Amino acid sequence: MTQENLQIEIAGRPIGPAHPPYIIAELSANHNGNINTAIRIIEAAKQAGADAVKLQTYRPDTITIESDRPEFQIKGGLWDGKSLYELYQWAHMPWEWHKPLFEKAEELGITIFSSPFDRTAVDLLETLNAPAYKIASFEAIDLPLIRYVAQTGKPMIISTGMADAVEIQEAIDAAHSGGCTDLVVLHCVSGYPAPPEDYNLRTIADMAKRFGIVTGLSDHTIDNTVAITSIAFGAALIEKHVTLDRNGGGPDDSFSLEPQDLESLVRGAKTAWSALGRVDYERKESEKGNVQFRRSLYAVQPIRKGEIFTTFNVRSIRPGFGLAPKYFDAILGKKSNIDLAPGEPIPNIVLDTSSIGH
Repeated sequence: MTQENLQIEIAGRPIGPAHPPYIIAELSANHNGNINTAIRIIEAAKQAGADAVKLQTYRPDTITIESDRPEFQIKGGLWDGKSLYELYQWAHMPWEWHKPLFEKAEELGITIFSSPFDRTAVDLLETLNAPAYKIASFEAIDLPLIRYVAQTGKPMIISTGMADAVEIQEAIDAAHSGGCTDLVVLHCVSGYPAPPEDYNLRTIADMAKRFGIVTGLSDHTIDNTVAITSIAFGAALIEKHVTLDRNGGGPDDSFSLEPQDLESLVRGAKTAWSALGRVDYERKESEKGNVQFRRSLYAVQPIRKGEIFTTFNVRSIRPGFGLAPKYFDAILGKKSNIDLAPGEPIPNIVLDTSSIGH
C-alpha cells in the first residue's frame, strides 16, 4: 500500500492523505471545573466544523501520587509551584461528567472520545462505547496501557512527543500486538506552548514512510500556521487544544485556540488539502480565459510586404493573438509576405516554421 492510500476510519469517517484532514478539538482541562463550560466547548467545536472533540480521562491518583518529594514538584513553566498531584486535581474531568458529555456530543452529531490514562479509564470509556482512543505523548512509553487499549479493537491515535524513533516503533508494535488494526501516530512537541521551530514538520512524511502508517499532528503552538503547513507534509489528522477564552486562567487556556481560531483552522486545513491536488502540468480551467493575455509578436510600426522584420517594427507584447515570442529571433531579418499595420498581430503565415524548427 502506498503512503497516499494509507487509511483508517473513526466512526465511519475515513482518515488518510486521500481525504480532507480530520480535525480534533482537544477539550483537555479547559472545562475549568465547570461542566457547562465543557458543554459549550463541545458546541463550539461542532459550530466550527471540527470532526471530533476529545476528553482526558483520569483521576489525580490514577496518574500520580500525592508526595512532597522534590521530583513530584513542578518548577518553571505554566504550572510552576504546583505538585503533580495538585495540577491533576485541578485539571481532571470528573468521571460522572463523561456520560452527559458523550450524550451531548451524540445529540450535536460530533464524534467524541478520550485519552485514558490507566485501565480503569479504559473500562469507563468502554461502557460509553467510545469509538476510538488517544494515547497521550507522556503515556506513549506505557506499553502495557497501549496493549490494554488495543484489545478493545477500536481505532487508536498515539502522540509521539518526547519519543524517539525506537520508542515510537515500540508503541506501534504494542498497539498491533494488542489487536489494533486502525492506528494513527501524531508528530508532537510536548512543550506548552511549543515554539514553531521545534516542530520540524518534515518528520511527518518520514514517519509515514518509516512506519508505514497514517500520520498527523498534535500541535501545541499558539496559532494555526504550523497546523495548516503540516497538511503539505502529509498530516491527515490535526489535534489542537480548544478553549472558550484564552485568558480564562485554566491549566491549558493560554496555548489553546478560541472558537473563531478553530473555525479558521478547519477552513484553512481543508483549503490546504484541496490545494495539494496531484502532479499536473496541464492548463487549468480557471486559466483558460487568460491565455489571450499572454505575450505574442505584434507589428508596432507599419510593415509593407517585402519589408524586413526588425526590433523596431516588431515587439513581444500582450495580448496573445500573434506568433509566439519564441519565434522572435527567427523572423528578424526576414521579409514580410503581407502588409501589416501597427497593432496587428504577426500571423503564422509570415514564417516558414519548417525551415527553422520549433
